[in-house]
Amino acid sequence: MRRITRRGFAAGSVGALAGVAGSSNLEAAAAERRHAGHALDSRGPGHGHGGGDRELRGMWIATVDNRDWPSASGLTPQEQRAELLAHLDTARRRRLNTVWFQARPTADALWPSPYEPWSQWLTGVQGEAPGWDPLGFVVREGHRRGLAVEAWFNPYRIALHDDPGKLVPTHPARRHPDWAVRYGGQLYYNPGLPQVRRFVQDAMLDAVRRYDIDGVHWDDYFYPYPVEGETFDDDAAFEKYGKGFPDRAAWRRDNIDLLVAEAGRRIRRVKPGLPFGISPFGVWRNKSSDPAGSDSAAQVQTYDDLYADTRKWVREGRLDYVIPQLYWHMGFEAADYAKLAPWWAGTVRGSRTRLYIGEALYKAGDPAQPEQWQDPAELSRHLTYCRSLPEVRGHAFFSAKEVSEDVIGAMDRVVADHYPRRR
Repeated sequence: MRRITRRGFAAGSVGALAGVAGSSNLEAAAAERRHAGHALDSRGPGHGHGGGDRELRGMWIATVDNRDWPSASGLTPQEQRAELLAHLDTARRRRLNTVWFQARPTADALWPSPYEPWSQWLTGVQGEAPGWDPLGFVVREGHRRGLAVEAWFNPYRIALHDDPGKLVPTHPARRHPDWAVRYGGQLYYNPGLPQVRRFVQDAMLDAVRRYDIDGVHWDDYFYPYPVEGETFDDDAAFEKYGKGFPDRAAWRRDNIDLLVAEAGRRIRRVKPGLPFGISPFGVWRNKSSDPAGSDSAAQVQTYDDLYADTRKWVREGRLDYVIPQLYWHMGFEAADYAKLAPWWAGTVRGSRTRLYIGEALYKAGDPAQPEQWQDPAELSRHLTYCRSLPEVRGHAFFSAKEVSEDVIGAMDRVVADHYPRRR
């Protein structure tokens, strides 16, 4: 099966910035939300954590490589804000209730971070301040529209190129060159180094402390997706820290287990009750690899290839929610949506982890996709199917650009069939 992942896009002072919603403004932000009539759980209008039963209806806003927003680097602050408001207004019009805003796409920041440089996707130059605070702005304006806004972080990806010299001189990966690994034409932090694990948590927790976000969200990049003929060079780290493990794979999985466990504990200490969730690739393991795996034949398995034991995190309650990327059509032989959704429902059953399903809206109407994705009703059938699975508490659409453009009316069909009322 050809590997398909949604996010492989190879594939002044805080208070002076416009739109800031930092720690000094938490009281005002909370007041805005009350004024907007949020009769919802205080941590996640879309999630219903804390006993609610509200269906999640969400979309991702990807900033990496200017995928969804901003549409190009170097736009004026006014143009950037207008585009972002348009996405939020579209989410509201489509009767969605949650957005995931990619605030840390490539070891950078879309807020004034003391840890990492401003993202190049804003101005075209890494480290150049855009003159306003996108994360603070989207939190405030999303809440005004009744939307939950979660901060979406990528833990280990540094850059979509593999030249450290292209990074701003003050970048942590240049100050600590031993932290970085070249792989597949990109740069990654080495998950095997405890100091790296601590640093990426510190960088993300800065946003948790500053903003009235509704959750912390990670995507599917842990160890990078495998590239044929290449080796992820972590020999030195394995030599230093890998003693006592049966093999390198077990050590790597433990590194990611530690990242998830430590981050979860630290998030709860900073803001008790703030949801922490992950949207992994949709196949943990194939049944041919593990009897507990899914009835699939995927060439990528998160356990074996990304060293991410997503099933363990769910079963042990390390996550508040999980959104597997089930980006395949019903009946697809290698990874059938109608087989994977029940597998995930069974995985969360009896755990504290809520299940939402990631939906491949970006495939609807794409001429490169098979005929099933040319049918505007394919995604609506997914939601209809999941009605038979009580563990499925909602759906998330990748991504904001397609929610707006909706080239064949697949999103229109979802809204008409499943979202007749605003929730």
